Amino acid sequence: MTDADSLMLDAKQAILDEHHRRFQYLLQAGRWGEALQEIPVTLGCAKDLLNEAVQILDEALTAHTQPPANYSTSPPTTHRERGPS
Repeated sequence: MTDADSLMLDAKQAILDEHHRRFQYLLQAGRWGEALQEIPVTLGCAKDLLNEAVQILDEALTAHTQPPANYSTSPPTTHRERGPS
């Protein structure tokens, strides 16, 4: 995971936290209509954060499972046997 990935996840987490706090405040204040309007926004932020995390994990898994660049799938070469002389 790169620094940019970490920063993006932190930013999306902060946005989600803020919307969740707003939702909780609206519920506690008895502002049911506004709270109901905040639900899809909060869930959308959660979805965005989870999608970003899955994408980062997929990229890390792909990078981890790929053979190194200098890895060859063919058998190592050995000296050739000479034919009949």
